[in-house]
Amino acid sequence: MKQEYFYHISDAVQELCKAQEQCTLYLSAENSDFIRFNHAMVRQPGSVSQQSISVRLIHDNKHVSSTVNLTGILERDKAKLVPMMERLRAQLKIVPADPHFLINTQVTSTSHIDEPTTHSAMDMVDDIIEKCSGLDMVGILANGSITKGFANSFGQRNWFHTNNFNFDWSFVENTDKAVKTSYAGQQWNSQEFQKIVNTAKIKLEALRLPPVTLDPGAYRVALSPGALWEILEVVAWGGFGLKSQKTKVSPLLKLVEKERALSPMFSMRENTKEGSSPSFQSDGFISPDSVSLVENGAYHSALVSPRSAKEFGVSTNGASGYEMPHSIDVAAGDIPSSQMLKRLGTGIDISNLWYLNFSDRSNCGITGMTRFATLWVEDGVIKGPINPMRFDDTVYSLLGENLLGLTQERSFLLSASSYFERSTGSARLPGALIKDMRFTL
Repeated sequence: MKQEYFYHISDAVQELCKAQEQCTLYLSAENSDFIRFNHAMVRQPGSVSQQSISVRLIHDNKHVSSTVNLTGILERDKAKLVPMMERLRAQLKIVPADPHFLINTQVTSTSHIDEPTTHSAMDMVDDIIEKCSGLDMVGILANGSITKGFANSFGQRNWFHTNNFNFDWSFVENTDKAVKTSYAGQQWNSQEFQKIVNTAKIKLEALRLPPVTLDPGAYRVALSPGALWEILEVVAWGGFGLKSQKTKVSPLLKLVEKERALSPMFSMRENTKEGSSPSFQSDGFISPDSVSLVENGAYHSALVSPRSAKEFGVSTNGASGYEMPHSIDVAAGDIPSSQMLKRLGTGIDISNLWYLNFSDRSNCGITGMTRFATLWVEDGVIKGPINPMRFDDTVYSLLGENLLGLTQERSFLLSASSYFERSTGSARLPGALIKDMRFTL
């Protein structure tokens, strides 16, 4: 989808609007390659090219919307707009006014276009096969462009076009033991990928040691950036949104109301500028470069959608309707990643957590399972994989009084979600050293 094409479609919709009507358009498009691997060989290559626009028709604080797929053929796409606008106008007559609807009348146009990738999907595939040859590697490579666009009746135009890849993969040792990891970014770097492969191979060797069964209890733990992301993604379900905070359902309500605190070492923000998501949302409101959510362990501010801004009489900071962070950024610590096992001493090295959910939402209690390369370590030396265990602990404990430190190096992670379309969610996270993590079985 080209920028000029979207603007032609936007102009066509505007021409169909009648006096006193306003409209907004939100474009979502992608051109992606998806390559599945098994036994370090390509098993299923494919590609997806899709583009759609959501049109919202507005009049007297009433609004309705509809989404239509685009073909890329201008006259054919323009022809689809006429019956769609007629249906929306008919619906607009019968819907009630929306007291919490906020329309953006402050025109702020933007354009963000990333540099094209220097490696094709075939280049990446060749590198992956070469470096993983001889091992039982399974995974999926997603690569290509993602485009978002916004336009409205007031003349605002926003454009976002990015190119990235996400290789989500595992080395499998046997039926229930594997090393799961990922490599993501905008430009493929063969040397960087080799480092990740080498680390995974070391853990694969550890999986061949006799498994260790641990009794329930509290253990010293090293969390990988990926495992930390699993925890923060659960907290993001309502934790940082103004609506959930005002209605008292936020799992971080005690942090917001200053009844509890996290460690002074922990700071987290929504870092739109350095993330992989656009700076505008579907209603055309612009996000600042950064929104501080937790600062030195204390609550700082919320993500505020336009609806929440209208309902609670505050300013929006360009959050989506879900009021969830899309570009999570946790400040680094002072532990060199190379020293993490030594600093762990005796305890559990966790690469991944699985099936996480709230166990006690009011206290931000979370439960889940260990999986894949979860290793028992004694005096900084890996002794073997542990059999899967269930943990149940609170974020106030894990990232509060029991947080011993964070790594100096941080990993850039991309969401592997591709339901309906590839996600633009990302995170930049350190690893975390935890004094005690509670395992229940």
